[in-house]
Order: sequence, then structure tokens, then C-alpha cells
Amino acid sequence: MATKIRLKRMGSKKAPFYRVVVCDSRFPRDGRFIDTLGYYNPLTDPAEIKIDAEKAKKWLDDGAQVSDTVKNLMKKADIR
Repeated sequence: MATKIRLKRMGSKKAPFYRVVVCDSRFPRDGRFIDTLGYYNPLTDPAEIKIDAEKAKKWLDDGAQVSDTVKNLMKKADIR
């Protein structure tokens, strides 16, 4: 099973809120997921990013691939 760490869009129209999730790469963006690692709120100033570093490192060690956006968010949150 190829797992990915990516964003899941939540919130209402024109008010996006994202969860950082681990899911199978074959599932749709807002579909089923395996684990929730944190969240990202781009509407606050500055943008609010909260990611559980221990869970993220565990999934990365298990071979999960990270999307480009989540990779940038993890850099901003000083994870790996």
C-alpha cells in the first residue's frame, strides 16, 4: 500500500481549512484516510500550522511520501 501525507480540504465555501492526513494514494483528496497528523489554517494572520512531529516522523520512517505542499508546511513548522 502506497501511503501519502497530504492535505484534506475542510471548511465551507471560500473559507478553507485543511487537515494534514495520511492516506492511501489511490483514495480521493477528501476521501478515506488512515491517520490525522495535524491541521493548517491559511486564513489566520500568520497562517496557523500544527503538525504532530512524532507521528509524522513515524509515518516517514514507514515509507510514506509527502506532497509538495505538506513538505513546505513541515519546513515552516521545523519538522525534519
